Amino acid sequence: MPLVPLLPLFHRLNREHFQGSLADSDGQALVAVRWSDGRMRRSAGLYRYGRDRQGRSISEIVLSRPLLEPLPQLAATSTLCHEMIHVWVHRVMQADEVHGPHFRARMAAINAAQQEFEVSVRHRFPVPSEPARWIAQCPSCGLESPYRRRRPGVACRLCCERHHGGRWHASCQLVFKPAAA
Repeated sequence: MPLVPLLPLFHRLNREHFQGSLADSDGQALVAVRWSDGRMRRSAGLYRYGRDRQGRSISEIVLSRPLLEPLPQLAATSTLCHEMIHVWVHRVMQADEVHGPHFRARMAAINAAQQEFEVSVRHRFPVPSEPARWIAQCPSCGLESPYRRRRPGVACRLCCERHHGGRWHASCQLVFKPAAA
């Protein structure tokens, strides 16, 4: 499927599911929206913000050309909407969460409001598998999960929800060990 222009899709989704909150009063998107240059091969999309190495402000959504180009357009629509929820949580709600309660509530509202596509926390697109290099274990419940790379500061979501009201807690921080070769 040929790649669709992302900005018109962004503005349509913004009107339909975000009440126009992801654009300024002149109608300019709060973030840049673009296709990747071909190097994103593990993640369907991402929302980046902060500063680059030269100190310039960055705020953008990037969708993976290699993963989404061969799929139906609804895969790109769903991925873009997912990333727009991240923008909404960060810029509108001003919350510091990834897939927390604000994200999940907006995702559920969007899925309930339409039948065209489904937004999910994790995509189910075909991605070439790569063996895990690390095993992360929760010190609280003992659950082990494979990871391709170490992720500092990540905590067990189940234990954080169960014991700490859904908020990150150091007692649930995952411990990484090399995976068996």
